Amino acid sequence: MLSSYPVFGRWSRPLLTTRKDRLMTSLRFLVFFVAIGVFLPTLQGSEPNTLTPGETNAGWQMLFDGNSNDGWRGYRNKSFPEKGWTITDGWLQVQAGGGGGDIVTASQYDDFELEMEWKAGDGANSGIMYLANENNGASYFSAPEYQIYGDKDLTSTSNSSSGGLYALYSPMNKKLNPSGEVNHARIVHCAGNVEHWVNGVMVLRAQIGSIDWNKRVAASKFNAWSDFGTEKKGHIVLQDHGNDVWFRSIKIREIPALERWRFDGEYAQIFNGYDMNGWSAHLNNDGKMDNVWSVANGILSCKGNPAGYIYTNDYYQDFVLELDWRWDPVMKKGGNSGVLFRQIGEHKVWPKSIEAQLMSGSAGDFWCIGDFPMKTDSARTRGNNTKHLENNENEVGEWNHYEIHCIGGDVVLMVNGSVLNTATECAEVPGPICLQSEGAPIQFRKIRVHPMARNSRGPGGL
Repeated sequence: MLSSYPVFGRWSRPLLTTRKDRLMTSLRFLVFFVAIGVFLPTLQGSEPNTLTPGETNAGWQMLFDGNSNDGWRGYRNKSFPEKGWTITDGWLQVQAGGGGGDIVTASQYDDFELEMEWKAGDGANSGIMYLANENNGASYFSAPEYQIYGDKDLTSTSNSSSGGLYALYSPMNKKLNPSGEVNHARIVHCAGNVEHWVNGVMVLRAQIGSIDWNKRVAASKFNAWSDFGTEKKGHIVLQDHGNDVWFRSIKIREIPALERWRFDGEYAQIFNGYDMNGWSAHLNNDGKMDNVWSVANGILSCKGNPAGYIYTNDYYQDFVLELDWRWDPVMKKGGNSGVLFRQIGEHKVWPKSIEAQLMSGSAGDFWCIGDFPMKTDSARTRGNNTKHLENNENEVGEWNHYEIHCIGGDVVLMVNGSVLNTATECAEVPGPICLQSEGAPIQFRKIRVHPMARNSRGPGGL
């Protein structure tokens, strides 16, 4: 069952081409995500106009260093404006009545996270525009705008108030700091999906080119400008609207192809929360699925006996799998289970596959079942088992979150946000996703797959 969440992805880029590139990109991103929360605004942790080591490793770049205008120029000009913009005490200021005009980044960006701090006086107006071209007399003819305004109403939901997507989408749940104080802006664009954040809170989401977007544009002044919102890649713009506004700590991170799934909203909800539609079972002693597995209140429960597994009717090769699991919250007793994927050959207990272990205390271990072709860290491997780096599970009976990144020959296991194991040179075959029944009651919820490439309904093989 596909979720009702909007599907983004009409703009795509090729995946990285080598196993090494894929794995290193995945690991760099995942480790940084654990360290500082790369997908949340970086409101603390670094001096103004600087990056932390973690941000640098994750691919963030400063667009303003606090001292120079390098990397910026005037809109439709080769050089930076000679008037109207100044740098003082680490702030890039657009001056009231200075007449400098908008400034743009020298580089262009497609999928990115952009963050900065800003401050403005009462009623001061400016904006941060993105995906801008320079084909027209003004940047706003092509570029969507994150509105900056010295609002008196700090929770305003007007689409012309701070954080709004100007004249199109209104900011909700906003908590703006008063005029003259520092505010934090964050903009995410990925595959047409746009997010605006104010002071650590996402205040709006929109999809460029969607039916809703097109209706709003048609009813706005932007309808007169054929270029508006059409660029897949463009400049970042700081607007000169004739008022004093200050900017600093301007930084950007381009989103690699392997991370698009976190932003683009495309996934398959492989457990619908109501029944076992889309699943089949293989159990010892001719066990019946309905006698072992049940669904109630959005939770998939397994009694644990007899041994075996349920498996998806669809087959997956390259994907990110997310799920929550917990041991029986009443008994509060741990046990054994696992997630199997890239199965090769016939159904049996247990099939040739990769297992992401769920045994209490060992979640994040690998089991190589049936000599499945894969390589893991030899220092942590005994026989077919590769131990995790650490135990990162919650108390028995509490919910835990698994992420299984299976892309090309590389597999990364994350438990509750920590990277616990990696494998390389794994056989690249499609197979079902399986959940084990292995002796103890266990529960699952929120099981969904983010496909990274074309998957299938056929069995894998070598």
